[in-house]
Amino acid sequence: MKFQQIIKSLALAPVLLVAVSGGSAVAAETAGLQVGVINCTVVPGSRVNLLIRSTADVECTWEYGGAKERYKGETGIALGLDLSFKDNESIAFGVIAASADVTPGKYALAGKYVGGTADAALGVGVGAKVLIGAGHKNISLQPLALSGSSGSVGASAGIGFLYIEAAK
Repeated sequence: MKFQQIIKSLALAPVLLVAVSGGSAVAAETAGLQVGVINCTVVPGSRVNLLIRSTADVECTWEYGGAKERYKGETGIALGLDLSFKDNESIAFGVIAASADVTPGKYALAGKYVGGTADAALGVGVGAKVLIGAGHKNISLQPLALSGSSGSVGASAGIGFLYIEAAK
């Protein structure tokens, strides 16, 4: 699974740049700024592709400070063109979340995120998403998401979304 590790590393790069430019990670964490990566996997068999709109269920894990939070939800293209067919898809979002309460178990990232998305694939696929949004307990930015897929063919672009909630 080297491909997924590369995607995760690339997604974390812009987040680390923001954290370094704004001060130490410890100072950011105590002020309510949480830097990390949330990894999402598309649930097999859940993808529905209607050309101008597509959707798929996702299961996500956010790891930070030695703790894990699990989320479930939906991702796809709300309006655009989706001519892709994918077997396996993983998405890694770099996350900067400003909140007064980002302690484990608070599910501060739960919410709706919207923005631009584009993917291309022939056997192995790559894509990028730029999403912004607000959870019900905070304001979060997901400045960059990189996705990878296998067994894929096609291309897609449009207004993308990610809706996630606590998977309790």
